[in-house]
Amino acid sequence: MARAPLLQLNDISLTFGGNPVFDGLSLTVQPGDRVALVGRNGSGKSTLMKVMGGLVEPDKGEVVLSAGVSTGYMEQDPDLSGFETLGEFARADLPEAESYRVDMAAEGLKFDPNRPIDTASGGERRRAALARLLAQAPELMLLDEPTNHLDIEAIGWLEDHLSQTRAGYVLISHDRAFLRRLTRATLWIDRGEVRRQERGFEHFEDWREATWSAEDDARHKLDRKIKAEARWAVEGISARRKRNQGRVRALAALRAERSSQIRRQGAAAMALESGPTSGKKVIDVRGIAKTFGDRVILRPFDLLVNRGDRIAFVGPNGAGKTTLIKMLTGEVAPDEGSVTLGTNLEVAIFDQTRSALNPDQTLWDALTGDPEMRVSGRSDQVMVRGVPKHVVAYLKDFLFDEAQARAPVRSLSGGEKARLLLARLMARPSNLLVMDEPTNDLDVETLDLLQDLLGEYDGTVLLVSHDRDFIDRVADTTVAMEGDGRATVYAGGWSDYRAQRPEAEPAVQAADKPAKPAATPEKPKAAKPQAGLSFSEKHRLEALPAIIERLEAEMAKLSQFLADPELFQKAPAKFQKATEALAERQQALSDAEEEWLTLEEKAAG
Repeated sequence: MARAPLLQLNDISLTFGGNPVFDGLSLTVQPGDRVALVGRNGSGKSTLMKVMGGLVEPDKGEVVLSAGVSTGYMEQDPDLSGFETLGEFARADLPEAESYRVDMAAEGLKFDPNRPIDTASGGERRRAALARLLAQAPELMLLDEPTNHLDIEAIGWLEDHLSQTRAGYVLISHDRAFLRRLTRATLWIDRGEVRRQERGFEHFEDWREATWSAEDDARHKLDRKIKAEARWAVEGISARRKRNQGRVRALAALRAERSSQIRRQGAAAMALESGPTSGKKVIDVRGIAKTFGDRVILRPFDLLVNRGDRIAFVGPNGAGKTTLIKMLTGEVAPDEGSVTLGTNLEVAIFDQTRSALNPDQTLWDALTGDPEMRVSGRSDQVMVRGVPKHVVAYLKDFLFDEAQARAPVRSLSGGEKARLLLARLMARPSNLLVMDEPTNDLDVETLDLLQDLLGEYDGTVLLVSHDRDFIDRVADTTVAMEGDGRATVYAGGWSDYRAQRPEAEPAVQAADKPAKPAATPEKPKAAKPQAGLSFSEKHRLEALPAIIERLEAEMAKLSQFLADPELFQKAPAKFQKATEALAERQQALSDAEEEWLTLEEKAAG
């Protein structure tokens, strides 16, 4: 028997600011669907997801959620007011017996549930919102850029979690590797139309190109037909005016059809121009080290950066990647060692915090107010690589329309803010490009263009990113920071780095995918950090005894609750839910004990 769909959108129409976003849109999400939602920045992906989640009311049409189906929407900017800590927010509306799910998600997503709300960063708030959604385990999850503010290890944990869930989900992400692994269907928003393909994101680009090619062929045939009919109208209509009015009307209809076709938005006209050629040695680092208080950020480290190098810096959040970059460029002084910068350096920096953008400024002022872009005596011109250009024309190069020029920066989406930063960055010549998380929120087409530009750039690139696919496409060297002060240089991109340190892969798999236990081991005692383990493994070994103790306590409570002989008769739904929760904890306990055994054996050598 066919299962009812989780969600149906029927004939949805929605208009913002007089412009139609969707018109006559219908789609269905089935149980177990794993759907990539893709489209250009500004195409309406987040808006459609909010319509699906009931957060935006359409002008016309209906949103039908099947009876008993729960949905969860991951907010980009969650409201945590009224809560003291991140954990309190994440556990809200959860039964006490299920609060352990938040602790498990917090560990995987790497945030402290005890962190006070008023001291939490934006990234920590987003991670708490994601943990809350995962802990609630709705039948349909709506995930808008869930990997933003996650490091590579946390992205791997989230991949594993989503690959194992039975829930359906719709996923917006710029991370190609993430989408390729997780999705089985694709929704593509293109000029207000939503198309669906029953294949995952891996096949999206071929599908897009085939669709556009067929569209171009059809438009070409229509143009030829219009041209032929127009020639007939000019040459022969006077002799057959009465008999051929139908053909004249047909020509008018053809022209109306052609004019109604929505032109595809082209790629952003981004360009990078190198400044004066730098010296062959761009940065020469000898034995630099850095400590903040008792925390070791970097142990003595050597690196030689030559002209034209593409170096990616990878590692967990907080490992010190941005600090290392700032030491390399002279912004932060090392505690020991030396940094020698080469000659004729002109540095351009893309800042992941978007701090260069004032949310209260208009896009116009964000460009003309930049001292390095200002044209003396002209308020409507910006200097673009040494040549004056009208500010609106330059904004159009980055896919902003004229109406947006006077809009505040705060009205932009994440991807549009990233494009505005790129517009500022690419206006000035440079020969050393420092890019700290440039890929966040950018659509696939803009990522492709940025990759091509970096490939053609004559200067040197230092890149901090958690986007594994982008690193593979751009980097020729990878510096891995493991979080314990060690930084190691590897040839190639992300995949090359992983291949060169195969000993790390089992540790990652053990942490993210515990093996099924063969037997119940002895309850572990609190472990001491062992020299044979990596930093993350030591941390995990220390944490596991407390996790095991908590799971045992929860199982005891559930067993006591289920011991009531009349429970099944009085509350069969509660009995069923408690039984399932007990089974989940039994499995989680077995997995945790097996993982503890594995790490103990590795520590013992």
